[in-house]
Amino acid sequence: MEFLITGRNVTVSDRFREYAGEKMSKVEQLGDKVQRIDAKVSKETNARAADAQLTVELTVQGRGPVIRAEASAGDKFAAFDVAYNKLLERLRRAKDRKKVHHGRHAPVGVNEATAALPTVSATEPIYAQSTDENAAAGREERSPYEIDNDIPAGDSPVLIRRKVFPAAAVSLDDAVDNMELVGHDFYLFVDSATGAPSVVYRRSGWTYGVISLDADCADMDAVPADEITAYRSPDKASIA
Repeated sequence: MEFLITGRNVTVSDRFREYAGEKMSKVEQLGDKVQRIDAKVSKETNARAADAQLTVELTVQGRGPVIRAEASAGDKFAAFDVAYNKLLERLRRAKDRKKVHHGRHAPVGVNEATAALPTVSATEPIYAQSTDENAAAGREERSPYEIDNDIPAGDSPVLIRRKVFPAAAVSLDDAVDNMELVGHDFYLFVDSATGAPSVVYRRSGWTYGVISLDADCADMDAVPADEITAYRSPDKASIA
């Protein structure tokens, strides 16, 4: 297993490397044939911030889905501990899901699995809620599309950061699971049932939504399909 630590705007000491390295054996035990663990330590350089925040992001890559956790604090050791505990929780969740697929025990209900997650308003835009939550939590979780350097307002051009990921085809249920494992509010994927590019996202009331692209909807007369299905339902029958 390969373990890499990188720092941005901060020096990573040997003491921190040893501290983090000692905890990686637990990650390897819980992970599914872990091949690589990346730890990124970064320091907030925004002059407008009241207190400089250190962020630790942990990413596990192996045979299964990518699992990620992130946390911020005034000290990199404290930030690492919070991110590490989040990572272990998500690794256990992935391991339990694998046991379910092998018929070892009953799956955890959606309400129980998402009980600790924040609710999302159905009327307020997702980006606005994400901004408010990040500000309240001290920027504990950051969007993968956030730019590395803060650009001051004014005449500076607006920057758009692009990321490209493999278009792996997965089921809708697996897309929901993968979204929870990386700790995001949305997840882009190709629906294995329809072949359509899709995005699943978290809604209020412990439910999820999915939006898919369909070339037939380019015709203004075509009516977009709208249905509700149960998570991990054996027959995936629609709910009226």
